[in-house]
Amino acid sequence: MDTIFTILLSTAAFILGAVPFSVIIGRLALKKDITGFGDGNPGAVNVFRAGGRKTGFLAVLLDVAKGVPIVLLSHTMFDLPALATVFIAVSAVLGHAFSPFLRWRGGKAICVTFGVMLGLPGYDVLLAFIIFVLIGFFLIEVDAWKIIFGAIGTLGFLFVTKAGSWEMVLMFLILCILTFKHFEDLRTLPHFRGLLVRWVQSLIRSAMF
Repeated sequence: MDTIFTILLSTAAFILGAVPFSVIIGRLALKKDITGFGDGNPGAVNVFRAGGRKTGFLAVLLDVAKGVPIVLLSHTMFDLPALATVFIAVSAVLGHAFSPFLRWRGGKAICVTFGVMLGLPGYDVLLAFIIFVLIGFFLIEVDAWKIIFGAIGTLGFLFVTKAGSWEMVLMFLILCILTFKHFEDLRTLPHFRGLLVRWVQSLIRSAMF
């Protein structure tokens, strides 16, 4: 039965993750095609660009929320094994990243990643991801690298605290998806902010003298 439930819930997570709420909000609330703004991505950032804060925050909320329920049900109601929850969580992220409703062209999977982490049994993965993304925002100028830094930092944290755990498997798979979706932006090497440069310079001076 666990296998059947895993397949059904993974399918449901993929379909829910694939619902392009940002595009729907753009069409219904703004009467605009948000893929005509910014980088053309069908995600919440371009809702901000097309319509402002209210619609933008609504898009973010919905894109995060669609990652939560099926993942949450997998371990609360169905009591599925941890690896089944990983499969279901990854399905939700894949649904958003490769939406069949958008001819397999989806968003960059950032908001839904936060959503699936909210649905996990514990909050250590989510907190680590938030912390490392925030560190990335302070230290790195290229947006894509900030997200990748968050994922790599979280993976490193899990390696130290939970080596070989199912959380590591989940984070590695999410890192792969994020890297693929941000690949074009990642071709630009990360530029570090002045604060980090000054900190490194001070460490070098301290080491020399």
